[in-house]
Amino acid sequence: MKQMVLVTGAYGFIGRYVAKEYHENGYYVIGMGHGNWSSTDANLWGIDEFYNCDISIENLVKYAIDVDVIVHCAGSGSVGFSVENPLQDFERTVRTTYFVLEFIRKYSHNTKLIYSSSAAVYGISDKVLLEECSDLNPISPYGFHKKIVEDLCRMYVEQYSIKIVVLRLFSVYGNELKKQLLWDACKKIVGKNNLFYGTGKEKRDWIHVVDVARYFFVATQYVNEKFEIYNVASGHSTTVEDMLEILYFAYGTNQRPVFNGQVNSGNPMHYLADVNKIQDWNVKNKIHLSQGIKEYVRWFKNEEH
Repeated sequence: MKQMVLVTGAYGFIGRYVAKEYHENGYYVIGMGHGNWSSTDANLWGIDEFYNCDISIENLVKYAIDVDVIVHCAGSGSVGFSVENPLQDFERTVRTTYFVLEFIRKYSHNTKLIYSSSAAVYGISDKVLLEECSDLNPISPYGFHKKIVEDLCRMYVEQYSIKIVVLRLFSVYGNELKKQLLWDACKKIVGKNNLFYGTGKEKRDWIHVVDVARYFFVATQYVNEKFEIYNVASGHSTTVEDMLEILYFAYGTNQRPVFNGQVNSGNPMHYLADVNKIQDWNVKNKIHLSQGIKEYVRWFKNEEH
């Protein structure tokens, strides 16, 4: 029999790529979350069964008893949303994870859990290179809630011997992402409004979603009784200014971005991951930044927007 994985938030940007990666590696994939997907569309992303429902203990018992792995991608995915809607962000991120943890503890104790956390837990740091052991100082509700979930996961490992790995994702991009920098930039080019928030000197550690999905799959073999956290990133930082230069060139426009110079207190200036710990997994990133941006522009031009 095939091994089975449940991907929560499977309709979302990262969730659908994770589902496809597990499917391509021989898993039977169950998707759960919110989204209007036909079975045909779900199958295109490697999902054998998709349930449009809340992440609750009742639904997990109904659809996910004895799955081998749960990859928990459901939850809020926006700093801005969390600032405007902190309670909803808490419910989407913390509450749903509590349900997953309790489900495993009470009903499916042998199930492994891979949790999708974020570099936002680091917040403001004096360190240029962010290690998994670096102090956590989140500065947005989104970051605080991710930190709460990490603490919950640690507690469930120590108290109940649940098997969990946490992946701290840095700046994930790729086709299908309809928010954040690349999407906003393409929309601005279309609208001939090229004013961007910030200085352009902000640095981020970008990694393509295809490579992220591979890390999730490989993480399956590293889930055990020892609680582990891994940075998932490229280990290289790029300024927003440089990212946009690549994107504008790929788009084939003579327009140029302009920055308003304002600094967003909710977003740190610099993020760069120490990826030494994950190097032991021997996963080679497939998609270079310039290639990924070119593919994104091509995808955007074919989308209805």
